Amino acid sequence: MAPPARVALPTRMGSTARFRPAVTIVLLALSLAACGGASSSSFDASASQAVSFKTSDGVTLSGRLFGPVDAQEGVVLSHMLPADQTSWYPFAQRLAGDGYRVLTFDFRGYCPGGDGGCSAGTKDINAAPTDLDAALRYLRKQGPQRIGLAGASMGGTASLLVAGTDPENIDAVVTLSAPEVLSGLAVGPPQLATISAPKLFIAGLGDPAGAVQAADAMYANSPQPSDEQIVTDDSHGTDLLSGPQGEHVQELIEQWFARYLAARPTPTG
Repeated sequence: MAPPARVALPTRMGSTARFRPAVTIVLLALSLAACGGASSSSFDASASQAVSFKTSDGVTLSGRLFGPVDAQEGVVLSHMLPADQTSWYPFAQRLAGDGYRVLTFDFRGYCPGGDGGCSAGTKDINAAPTDLDAALRYLRKQGPQRIGLAGASMGGTASLLVAGTDPENIDAVVTLSAPEVLSGLAVGPPQLATISAPKLFIAGLGDPAGAVQAADAMYANSPQPSDEQIVTDDSHGTDLLSGPQGEHVQELIEQWFARYLAARPTPTG
């Protein structure tokens, strides 16, 4: 039986778009602990603004805003375990250059310090959707009318869960190496069925944490529009942004947001 139709993205040598039947993947936090964040050595603090906001349960989170203040399109970038928001800084600056208002943030208990900020509370994987929801609400208050979510690993799973609870107001979702199950977070067919936003699942072919199998399963169970891109890289999460296929991965994300965060036409008649 032929695989379901997908939104095609341009491909280049070194990447493949794949489909497999759904499988159940359980990834433990310990399997991801060896993964680090992408380098933020190119980060220019003067081009962004440190901010803070509270979650619905009263925890103060640290974040950073990038891009034009009058942007109508915004993106929230969520980090992986055990990295922090600095792993997104170079790509946040790139999206800001594309004209997006971009928010990075530290999940609760993550405190890199300095330009990386310091979120209060105790690290709690299960609270990731609550933290991301707070970041989303904060970015909306800054003015963007259309919002995209991009998350790495833990942040990707949280992005899918939040998009499923706010289906009318999320315009696009991108995940990098997102697991189907991580601690108490789980994204299966019931959750995916509620996500009407276009979804792009990206994973590295050699990722030892099972990211390809998770991407295959989530893509297979996702309503359209949806796409899966598997790149020839062993990296996990935001490390894909600076790996052998880093430029290609960044372009894939940019293309997805350019397509689905574009201004919607005003109905007439």
